[in-house]
Parts: sequence; C-alpha cells; structure tokens
Amino acid sequence: MPLVRVALDVPLPKVFDYRADAATGGDIGRRVIVPFGPRRQVGLILELPGSSEVPEAQLKPVIAIDRSLPALPADWLKLARFAAEYYQHPLGATLLALLPPALKRVKPPRAEPPAAYALTELGREGVARLSPRAKAQRQLAERLLTGPLAGDEAGPWRSRLRAWLQAGWVQAVEAAAHGPVVPPPRPELTPDQRAAVAAVRGAPAGFSAWLLHGVTGSGKTEVYLHLIEAQLAAGRQALVLVPEIHLTPQTEAAFRRRFPTARLLSLHSGLAEGERLRAWRACLEGRVDLVLGTRLAVFTPLDHLGLIVVDEEHDSSYKQQEGLRYSARDVAVWRARQLGIPIVLGSATPALETWHNAARGRYRKLELPQRAHAEAELPAVKLIDTRSDRPRQGLSASLVRALQDRLARGEQSLLFINRRGYAPTLYCNACGYVVPCPRCSAHQVLHRKGDKFELRCHHCGLMSRPPEICPDCGSPDLRPAGQGTQRLEETLAAQFPEARILRIDRDTASRRGAFAAMREAVNAREVDILVGTQIVTKGHDFPHLTLVGVLGADQALLSPDFRATERLFAQLMQVAGRAGRAERPGEVLVQTAYPGHPLYRALQAHDFARFAAQTLKERREAEFPPYSHQALLRAEAERIDDALAFLEKARQAGLALARQHGVSLYDPTPALLARVARRERAQLLIQSRARGPLQRFLTAWLEAVRGLQLRPVKWSIDVDPLDF
Repeated sequence: MPLVRVALDVPLPKVFDYRADAATGGDIGRRVIVPFGPRRQVGLILELPGSSEVPEAQLKPVIAIDRSLPALPADWLKLARFAAEYYQHPLGATLLALLPPALKRVKPPRAEPPAAYALTELGREGVARLSPRAKAQRQLAERLLTGPLAGDEAGPWRSRLRAWLQAGWVQAVEAAAHGPVVPPPRPELTPDQRAAVAAVRGAPAGFSAWLLHGVTGSGKTEVYLHLIEAQLAAGRQALVLVPEIHLTPQTEAAFRRRFPTARLLSLHSGLAEGERLRAWRACLEGRVDLVLGTRLAVFTPLDHLGLIVVDEEHDSSYKQQEGLRYSARDVAVWRARQLGIPIVLGSATPALETWHNAARGRYRKLELPQRAHAEAELPAVKLIDTRSDRPRQGLSASLVRALQDRLARGEQSLLFINRRGYAPTLYCNACGYVVPCPRCSAHQVLHRKGDKFELRCHHCGLMSRPPEICPDCGSPDLRPAGQGTQRLEETLAAQFPEARILRIDRDTASRRGAFAAMREAVNAREVDILVGTQIVTKGHDFPHLTLVGVLGADQALLSPDFRATERLFAQLMQVAGRAGRAERPGEVLVQTAYPGHPLYRALQAHDFARFAAQTLKERREAEFPPYSHQALLRAEAERIDDALAFLEKARQAGLALARQHGVSLYDPTPALLARVARRERAQLLIQSRARGPLQRFLTAWLEAVRGLQLRPVKWSIDVDPLDF
C-alpha cells in the first residue's frame, strides 16, 4: 500500500505518515484530508516514502486527495521549507499559512462552473481596462459583475455580458465614448534611468541583486516598467511587491496602463476569500503574467518567474509580526537566488542592512540622484526651532505663515503627524494623572467621534468613555495633552475657515476604496490642506503639493529602540518627497527642539549616504545589525514573573550550546510594551556575529525549549526582529 508523508498545521516540527490507496509522484504538493486525533485536518503531501517508522497497523488511511487543483510546484515547496527553517517555524504551520483561507478548510471550496469562472475573470479584466473617463460604463460593468454571475447559469445579465465580451466590449465601449483607445505616451528615460535599465538587462543570466537607490520622484517605477516589459516580451513572469495595501490600486493602475494586454493580478489582504482563491488558482495554473502584491505575495506560485521587484524595500510592513515572522524582502532575495533570476530592491532610503550589503558588493547599486520631471527639484528643508518659535495648538508661527502663503497661491500643503486620534493622552491639570489602559502598559488615546469623545487603546482595542473627574484627585480639570490628526484638523479648520481640509489616517482610510477616493480628490485639487500619518508618505504623487510641515518628529530621537532614528529618517525623507514633484518648487518645514541634530542636518542636505555612514558607525561600535545577527525568544503570560522565569529556564538550557556556537544569550527582560490585553510580555535576546552559527544554535536550542514546562506561558521565536 502506498504511503504519503503529510505536513499538518500543528505546532510541532515534524511530518506524519498515512496510508493512501492510489497515491503517485504527481500527488506531491497536493492538498489532502487526513484524520488527526479526533478531527480531520487539511495537509499537504510532501513525499511518498518507501517505508515508515510507524508500525503499519498504526498508520491511518488518507480520507481524500484533492486533485481538482494542480500540485504545488517543487520550487514553491522548497521556498516554504526555507522559510520554515530560517524563521524556525514548524513546517506544516508554515505551509498551511501560505495557502488561501478557502484551501485550509476540510470542506472543499465551492467549485465554480468553468464557463462562469472564465466569464467572471474576463469581465473583471475588462472593467479594470476601462479608462476612468468611461464612468457610466464602468459602473454598469461593475454592477453586472456583482450580480448573480459566478454561480447562477441563468443569471439575467449573463447573455448581455457574454455578447459584450465576444464583441470586444472594452474597445467598443471606449470607442463609443471617446474614440479608439490610445496607449499612454511613454516618458523618455533620463540618462540615469537608461543606465539603470541597461545595467540590469545587460547583466549575465542568473541571479543578481540590485539596489535601485533613487531620490523621491526620480522615476524608480519607470525603471521597473522597462525591466518588466523585457520579461513579458520574453514570455516570462514578473512579481512586484509593495509595502501597503493602499499603494496596490495606484500601482496596479500604472501597470495596467503600460501593459494593457498582460494578465495582471493584484494580491493583498483586502481581497475577499473567493477573489483570493481565484487569483491563487490562476497563478498556480500559469494564467498570469504579472503579479502585484503586499508581503504575502512573495509566496505566490509562479512557474516562469523572470524578475522580482521590491518597491520601498526598507519598509517595515514587509515584516510579518506574528505566526511565521518572515521578512518578505529577504524571502524575495532568497527566491531570486533559488531561481537564478534578478531582483531589484528600490528605495530612496534603503534599509541599513541593504545599504551595507551594497557597500560589501553583495548587491549592485544603481543611483538615480535627480528627479525625473525636468523642472522638478528636491524641496528645500528648513528647521523651525520650537524653543524660540513656540507652537500654539501644535503650529508654530512660521508654519502658519507658510500655510497662509500656499492658500493664497492656490497650492496644496501637507501636515505630517504620526499620531492618529484627537490627542495622545487625557491628563489631569491638577495632579498630572494620565488615563492609562487597564489592560496594557500604555496610555489610552483620546478620539473624537462627532460631538463626543472616547478613549481607545491602540494596542488592545479597548474603548471607554472619558472620566468626568480625575480618578486620582477628583479634579474636573481634565485636558487633552498633545496633538493627534483629529485635533490638528480641528485647529486648522478654526485657523483657516476657507480652506478645504482632508485628514488621511487609518481611521478615515480603512473603508474599501476610501483611500483611492481621497487620492483622487487631492489630484483633482479639491483639497487645500492634507493632514496625515505615515500612510501619506509612501509613493504618492501629488503634483500640486508644494509645502510639507512635520510635527512631533522629535519623539523618535528619544526612543530606546536602536532602529528608531532609521525609521524616522526614512519617514521624513519620504514625506519630504511629496513636495515639489512637478514644476513648482517644494518646501519642507520641520518643527524641532533639536535643530542641530545630525539626523536633521542630513535631511536638509537630502544626504542619505551621510546619515547611513554615521548610523552604521554607531551600529558597528554597539555590535548591532548589520554587524550582528539577532533573534528574540518572546514569552507572554498572565504574570510577568512566569514569563521571565520561563525565559531564564530557556537561557540556562542554552548556555553550554551557546558557548559551543559562539552565540551570546542575554538576560530576560520585560518587553518595551510590557503588557498588552492583560498579557505580560518578556523577551530574551540571542545574538551572533554570523548568521550560520545563530541558525545552528537556534535549531538545536529550540528542541530543548519545547521540552520546558509551558502551561502558563506562550512563546515564539522571532528571527531578525524589527520590534523590541
């Protein structure tokens, strides 16, 4: 009787053997339903072993092998194995985490009739290709596609849409409305862009990693488009990663305009379950040319992949913070090496690890030092010393004058403050009491909702009404402390009643389509002043925006996190890059009490290399990454003593092994945010000068850690952590 070796979603680093009636080599990589304890589970077949260590009488039979989908390819399985091994996560849990949710359930997903499936896919493709001008036709097409199309063969709109598709309806609608579809003009490449494209395309076949370091507005996307065009022309596929879901529609629109006949898919967490399954299936079956997506898209199965692009490669959104704690950027580099293809990492502010790799020659560096628009220049950055020009309600007199000037000239302004809500805290003016979250070691944030206020914890989600008197001293003098996006919006409305103000943060942009509508309003010049968090700093092109004001940046300079200044510099360079991207000059005003800080001086000069050199010098002296490699053993329990005690046991269990591998084990400490949702959190830092010894230590040590008494403690391992 054939045997199959199956990976299951269990917290154990092992696979399981089962009997199968008719398994063949073609079933490796297929979904399988098997009994596991009292339940049935979904797994993946990894191999067909000739024998098993489990006695034959104890081997359970496979319930079903799902052959409705192609088997996952060997290179995809190898990629998943790498992720499981490197990030020290159970193989089965890793594999199942990478599948669409519909494929993780024992009950198989509902199969769509082939004709209906194809019609849906063609219809969606047609809607995407309609230009924004054909608004009425687009709305009608979208109504057709959201009707009973996918499952009802007798749907009332089916014959009508089928006729449109057969007649080439996209071209027909466009021609009827505005004449024949005209491809968008291709901008002429700058000399630096041409050199970058030529360098990548002229490199010998095989793996190569490129850092495309270009100032904001330098046209990195145009370089990507030219490189992708060559791959599509050669019959190969391309994978493009972006850091945030909000960037996906904007990037998708640009790529669809350039490649109107390419089969393009967009993958991100905003997709409905059915959409994600259809997209995954299309990729698995080889019916896709170009994939755009956020971090999980790095694991998309693609059989003819020829190029990977990671845009804004420095962004922390590429790091998964729970479960399989992978870095999509680093996995992408490994995948490119595995397949022997080029990968391009693009950023105006590269991660210091990436910059260091380029300096060592592991990556090849391409520079775009000038903006692509012929008349666009980098904005002038000025520092407002808040010790002399003291802000009132968050705004200094210099910033107010600059806003007035832009309003008078009909230009747009952006105020960047990375704090959503009305105010960071509510405090008592009599005794200094600050309202805490009862479940977390953090303050509750004051939010305004209509005419009322509420307190929210941004870590556990707790919401409550603000107290009417101070819980400590009984004083009624409770006041909001500091500025959030809501309060700043209110202040601007009072200061500039004639201005059209738009706030863009997670609270306003969370609805599907909301961010795209906001961006269109800005581009249509229906907005005078934007107020935004880091959402607005990433890759958006606002041609009429000439002023950026930065509030509250100094807080990162005082953070105990050694990566805080790197994140701050990247944020400020990115937000500064929103100003002056067309023919009008831009200006950036940064309110700070530390105008002499080296970070701000490098920002004024738009000199990332200077900032990187100084920061890397500090990292080398402190033996921080990239001059060392780290992992964190994280633990949480109801009592901090339990978490710390577990970590100390783990440390003791690894001391001899650490000496053997040349690895440092540090003392357990509470996490920077020590309590979240009534769970106390602690961590143990593991550090090594080389990646190999660290990996070998972790593999052996975690076997011992799994044998410790765990009842009151949950633990996880985080390799290459970004947050402490």
